[in-house]
Amino acid sequence: MLKLFVCAGFVLALLAWTTGGPATATETAFPPLLSSKLDTLYATAYDETIGRHVTAQRDGTTYVSTGDIRAEWLRDASAIVRPYIGVSRHDADMAKSLRGVVERQARYILIDPYANAFSADYKVVEEKFEVDSLLYPIWFASDYYRQTKDASIFTPTVRKAFERVLHVLHVEQHHDTRSHYTNSQLARGGRGSAVRYTGMVWTAFRPSDDPVRYHYNIPVNMLAVVVLRDLSAIAKHVWHDGHTAADAWGLSTEIQRGIEQNGSLNLAPFGRIYAYEVDGRGHFNVMDDANVPSLLAIPYFGYLPKDNSLYLATRRFVLSDRNPYFFRGSYAAGESSPHTPHGYVWPLALCVQALTSDDPAEINQVFGYIAEADVGDHRLHESFDANWPESYTRPDFAWPNALYAELIQNRRASYLSP
Repeated sequence: MLKLFVCAGFVLALLAWTTGGPATATETAFPPLLSSKLDTLYATAYDETIGRHVTAQRDGTTYVSTGDIRAEWLRDASAIVRPYIGVSRHDADMAKSLRGVVERQARYILIDPYANAFSADYKVVEEKFEVDSLLYPIWFASDYYRQTKDASIFTPTVRKAFERVLHVLHVEQHHDTRSHYTNSQLARGGRGSAVRYTGMVWTAFRPSDDPVRYHYNIPVNMLAVVVLRDLSAIAKHVWHDGHTAADAWGLSTEIQRGIEQNGSLNLAPFGRIYAYEVDGRGHFNVMDDANVPSLLAIPYFGYLPKDNSLYLATRRFVLSDRNPYFFRGSYAAGESSPHTPHGYVWPLALCVQALTSDDPAEINQVFGYIAEADVGDHRLHESFDANWPESYTRPDFAWPNALYAELIQNRRASYLSP
């Protein structure tokens, strides 16, 4: 196995090459000490994400470890390699590595489309059906193609896997009558709690890997709308397959209609907001979770723009004490998850908050919280105690570090825009 390694100095030089100038993390008026800390965090995060978690395999694919758990999560792996698409436009080895990521994910999906995590030797590690685990590889492959115009990523295996995803999404629109999936953590003998047909896709577990309360997860279905339209474009322009293109687009429309007809409620003093989960029978789970896709991340994955009024109302709720998983402490304030201890903030959500804001004061404040999360190892962890950052979960978690690198690239692009 060949280990892919990019030294921090080389990473910064590459970023300068692809963006047109010297690369630093912030390009804003931070105090020198804070700016230096954020730059060091960026250099380490960008370097370690590709250097320690991404491994070329003898079968021509690329294995992506989530970190301290030696397995590949489909969602995490796609998110981990997103910041390197820009480099792949100029680096053939990086492009090959990224294509290898999608090829391996396609093989995983064809082994078991209901599994969310696999080992390096293609064994199922977890079979928690999470719709976003099927969506993320398509989203990444579409973004890679959009930026590079390299259609070779869509191998016959990848096409077969993406078509399998489309089939599974159709099945899970009608979970009670068409699906054979069960899991011992779910109600009704593993079938899950009762739902009414809405056009949305049923899911068993959240992006956090926790069981859902109600089986129509709104941000997950929003991501499905976006990704299915990406898939429709791939089918039309790359495969020249009008049937699959129309099928994917039609399914996206049905899901979107289900979201808009069943996925929101009025909540004082915010007004109309999106719920996190619903069952189509009048029950709403009013919360948000730090893991992406989340309600906070709606503009990040492209379902609505940042200035949409319904999103802004939802965002005000998410970043308030009315959200049961929003915490404030002496060192940070931000979204959390029932997956981690009470009072712990997730750097993943802090990055999303900055990515979805146009308010310089809010963005700078979030960068300050991110700096507090670095306890000296120059890594972002899964979560940390907002009152004592030295207490954290998961010492080696690649996803937030990759998203932080993406945030820095995004801020630099904004800084350089006229």
